[in-house]
Amino acid sequence: MKQLLQIIALLVLVAARPALADPAPVILISIDGFRADYLDRGVSPALSALAAGGVRAQRMIPSYPSVTFPNHTALVTGLTPDHNGIINNAFDDPALPGHFTMASRDEAWWAQSTPIWITAERAGLPTGVEFWPGVSVAHQGLRPGLWHDFDRMVAPEARVDTVLGWFDLPPAQRPRLALLYFEAVDSAGHSFGPDSPEVNRTVSAIDAAVARLVAGLKARGVAANLIVVADHGMAPVGEGQLVMLDDVIDLAAVHVAFDGSVVGIDVPATPAGEAVRRKLLAHPPHMQCWNKAEVPARLGYGTNPRVPAVVCMVEAGWLVMTRESYQRGQKAYPGVERGAHGYDIADPRMGALFVANGPAFRAGLTIAPFPNVDVYPLMTHLLGISGVPGDGQLSDLAPILKP
Repeated sequence: MKQLLQIIALLVLVAARPALADPAPVILISIDGFRADYLDRGVSPALSALAAGGVRAQRMIPSYPSVTFPNHTALVTGLTPDHNGIINNAFDDPALPGHFTMASRDEAWWAQSTPIWITAERAGLPTGVEFWPGVSVAHQGLRPGLWHDFDRMVAPEARVDTVLGWFDLPPAQRPRLALLYFEAVDSAGHSFGPDSPEVNRTVSAIDAAVARLVAGLKARGVAANLIVVADHGMAPVGEGQLVMLDDVIDLAAVHVAFDGSVVGIDVPATPAGEAVRRKLLAHPPHMQCWNKAEVPARLGYGTNPRVPAVVCMVEAGWLVMTRESYQRGQKAYPGVERGAHGYDIADPRMGALFVANGPAFRAGLTIAPFPNVDVYPLMTHLLGISGVPGDGQLSDLAPILKP
């Protein structure tokens, strides 16, 4: 009888407990090209408020090369470009036909890594992705439950409203993981330079979109863990700081896989090819070149078969291009490029934004620089799922979490 009464008392106690709140959703926001120190310009009150009430980093260190697609992939896979397979915004693969570009949708280009939305879906968590590199690519037939491919014509406010609309769905359909992407700050940085009033105005406009998201979540009673990041920073490009690769090497003897702020060159085993290799390794103006196996270890780049035979890191503020590539770019985007990225990840100007705010995070904390691949294990921890082993470490960001 005594045992029965104890069981009844325990059942009454459990029944009397308030129901556990739904787990806080994780919302990852990328503001492409938002250099870490833009946050200190006094033109982004919403982001500054999130940082003051949460966590910010002095800067987040991008993966090399510090360009868009490799780093957006690093953020959602926890793998550096050398391991996630997206080694640049454009590249070749000796095992695949054609050429990868930012419009490539064939799964074969993306198959070396698995984005977190696929891992979450496999774990039974609803996901929503509003514009993120690679979102339209199926992984063994699986995509996010809710998603839209990138469309530059969709205004920032409309993107926010789409994400907010997902949280108006029935509870079982609301995302536990949502991703949102804005490109305008990066575009302004390229066109006008990072120190321009146009960049400041664009930062303010995207900040207003973030404020709209925060207000919309509050109105819906959604206490989300917000993580706001960038893929890289931006350095000014001075007038005339352009090297034509045609004037440096014999282009007919090699294949230039990519150029700009990072150069990759496939070198055939011919006398002419080897002559080009020697010239590149002799430190031509405004770039430092290595055989792929000799790229400095701190850059974590050069082991992937997609990385060309010779890799050249361009001096920050300079561009190295073939004439054909430059002319093609001028037809698509007339004008002088005033800002660029892709440079040495140790350069503070390549440092990216990191702000975190929500029920899982401490308040009023500024942390030292850390690598962007750490964001992935942070998110899998917050979601309570097992991620794919990678290059990031949760221990780097453990101090930002509440006990």
